[in-house]
Amino acid sequence: MARIVGGVGCSHIPAIGAAADRGMENDAYFKPLFDGYGPARDWIKTLNPDVVILVYNDHASAFSVELVNTFVLGVADDYEPHDEGYGPRPVPIVEGHAELSAHILECLVLDEFDMALANEMTVDHGLTVPLTVMYDKPAAWPVRVVPLCVNVIKYPQPTGNRCFKLGQALRRAVASYPDDLRVVVFGTGGMSHQLQGERAGLINRDFDTYFLDNLCDSPDVLTRLSHLEYIRDAGSEGIELIMWLMMRGALKAPAERYRFYHVPMSNTAAGLVCYEETLND
Repeated sequence: MARIVGGVGCSHIPAIGAAADRGMENDAYFKPLFDGYGPARDWIKTLNPDVVILVYNDHASAFSVELVNTFVLGVADDYEPHDEGYGPRPVPIVEGHAELSAHILECLVLDEFDMALANEMTVDHGLTVPLTVMYDKPAAWPVRVVPLCVNVIKYPQPTGNRCFKLGQALRRAVASYPDDLRVVVFGTGGMSHQLQGERAGLINRDFDTYFLDNLCDSPDVLTRLSHLEYIRDAGSEGIELIMWLMMRGALKAPAERYRFYHVPMSNTAAGLVCYEETLND
């Protein structure tokens, strides 16, 4: 059967993708960041997953703000990078796993989660930057990807607890898939940042550290945080961290293998954690 073997929590800051695309990894500003990605890339090569379930948010790219779905699952064979105003990122087309996606979709709906499905969509930096963080610049991505898009940009967003429970449902869905697949779940976005208003540029290292310290062993503490607490302590865009809770919910007994935190990156805090599952269903 398929099984979830690990999880990744990862910021999806667009400047990371731009720096990689322009070959700026060794520039003075970016080098400390990209140096921190080396151990994570080594780890995921060793883990050797077949499929990544990538939890991210669309930034009004594939989906219009006129119709906002809380959860959208991609069921296509492939996904092209979106043109976000400066041309599509020069990265490989994302190869999907339509059969696994369809199975997960059915399982989640029968598990009483209301999912929208996307038979066709493009993917923006929310999805492609985490792949760059973990896989650098290959000629083709070495994994197939199941995209799971979460609304965190327009009120009302789902709660962190709802995302955690959806992660648990993802685990059940994957475990019921008959093929032998190694699956890693990415939860992306964050960490603390705000892009507009009087608090633009907010970075709260204390909150980010608190989140990382509790995510692995005490996620229940984080699932109780309200929208207001996320916005107050992590900024209006820091609420993206609820997607990390979906990743954590998909793991039963994770062990933290790597953690990296760097500020500033653009005007945000960049975080990365790698978890390995220690239990098999």
